[in-house]
Amino acid sequence: MKLIKNIIAALSLLLVFSYTVQAENELKNHPSPYLAMHGKDPVNWQRWDNSIFERAKKENKLVFVSIGYFACHWCHVMQRESYRNPEIAKIMNKEFISVKVDRELRPALDARLIQFVEKTRGYAGWPLNVFITPDGYPLIGIVYLPPADFKSLLLNVAETWKTDPDGMNVIAEAAAEVMQKIEPSQGSSLNKKDVNYYQDLYKDLALQNADYLQGGFGEQSKFPLAPQLSLLLQLYEKNQDKSLGEFLQLTFDSMSSLGLYDQLRGGFFRYVVDPNWQIPHFEKMLYDNTQLVSLYLRAGAVFKNKRYVQTAMESMDFLINEFTDETGGMISSFSAIDSNNVEGGYYLWSNDELEKTLTSQEYKVIKLYWGIKHAPELSAGYHLRIDETISNISVKSGISNKEVVQVIQSAKSKLKKQQLNRKLPKDDKVLAAWNGLALSALVKAAEHNKKYELEAKKIQSLLLTKFWDGQSLKRAQAKGVFLGNATLEDYAYVSDGLMDWVIYSKNKKLLQPVREIIDQAWKRFYSDDGWLLAEGMIPGISAREAIIADGPMPSPSAILIKASIKLANLLKDKQLSRKAISALNRGHKILKTDSFWYATHIGVMSEVIE
Repeated sequence: MKLIKNIIAALSLLLVFSYTVQAENELKNHPSPYLAMHGKDPVNWQRWDNSIFERAKKENKLVFVSIGYFACHWCHVMQRESYRNPEIAKIMNKEFISVKVDRELRPALDARLIQFVEKTRGYAGWPLNVFITPDGYPLIGIVYLPPADFKSLLLNVAETWKTDPDGMNVIAEAAAEVMQKIEPSQGSSLNKKDVNYYQDLYKDLALQNADYLQGGFGEQSKFPLAPQLSLLLQLYEKNQDKSLGEFLQLTFDSMSSLGLYDQLRGGFFRYVVDPNWQIPHFEKMLYDNTQLVSLYLRAGAVFKNKRYVQTAMESMDFLINEFTDETGGMISSFSAIDSNNVEGGYYLWSNDELEKTLTSQEYKVIKLYWGIKHAPELSAGYHLRIDETISNISVKSGISNKEVVQVIQSAKSKLKKQQLNRKLPKDDKVLAAWNGLALSALVKAAEHNKKYELEAKKIQSLLLTKFWDGQSLKRAQAKGVFLGNATLEDYAYVSDGLMDWVIYSKNKKLLQPVREIIDQAWKRFYSDDGWLLAEGMIPGISAREAIIADGPMPSPSAILIKASIKLANLLKDKQLSRKAISALNRGHKILKTDSFWYATHIGVMSEVIE
């Protein structure tokens, strides 16, 4: 009996050991936090590499590409439910070559596959999962699926590929042809009448989707949509349209006073899940916050609203204090899920916590200020957002406006200190493109307060001494290692940020390296057929585009054109100016049918004709 028990124990240990070995893959210990967290999945994840498709041809398998990012809530859910499910992993390992991608390291691949899934499914998001043929053509795309549905899809796709690969190849290649958007330039002179038409068309389309009661666009989840708001603000400056001004101020007020904005630490969350700006998805992204700093500073100047400027400065301070790392650059994001695996847990407060942390007067005032009247909407506690004005609170609490402000500041200080006991995971990659956006925001902030010059100088120096080697840009740095290849996005945002710094600092010594970066961008990503998002992409996603749309970030083609025009004006370089305006003067068919997603392109056109 003892011998049998020993054998069973030995077999148990062997099984555990075998599972441990299987439940590791080549992503283990990857410098990217997102990829590293998948390193112990039982799925045999591979890193993205074009050579994968040679293997796919030899094995006659579809490639399953899953794209996400560290701060993505549903990416974590799908990992927990499906990618760590041994039964599902077994199917994936047998039938597909599975590739895991950090979207922040491969923005061009992500953009192309997002575009594919939007066109074929009608919507897209993350986790983004796409089956790709061995020849490199996207075939089927999905976002999050529950495990039972995902398992069923895997089995159906695998069976169909075995029985009708030719039919699936035909469908995939036909879909790729639709993605191509070639349209020639109309020369290096913009037609002012056309540009004015695009401005009016854009404004009409934007306001058709505007929520005049709550601000923002749409009737469900709401995103900041900084590129779109930036163009509307630009058009308001030009025409002073009263209804447009009212909508913009309503939107800026809602975004900064309600659930999208962190009332304690500053900074904006990525989006809200309701039309009333109440409950956010709690991740904080560098690219959102840098754009919104710039937007609120401009809105503050246009509407002469000090509160908008204060929101921008609070957010800039938040980025400097909590996003800046030891390199002087800014990291990518903070997760929505805290160290206790609670979504938003870092930012939520129970009634008991508030009572214990604050004095009775502070508690009374902040209950009014933040609208803590009923049971919290979220199980983990109250999400703080402004509900009452200072003057109303003064009347209700019997103290002066000045005292109300002092009490609120004292309460905030205590809660921020208490919050330091909580832990929030972060993605510590430093991305060239996003730091280019940060540099632009810091320059705009420095125009209001010179204290931001030092931080701007740090990022400028980092980009030119570490990310630029005189020949090419690097995409990202994490844990002392450079990752990924720089894309059009990197060259564009870095160029524009550096040009903003040159104009602000009047340091003309930097013009030469900036000129080299801009020249490399045009050489690598632009031709008479249009723009490439990245070099060396596989056939099915390498289509050129006449102009590139805005996403959560502004169109990289439009931003490169903008930076090039700034440089051409400083150097009086007519050749570069002609090239930039010629690239701007295309995509007219697209602008007439889908102008809302090309706000940055129209904005640059508008600046050129003024």
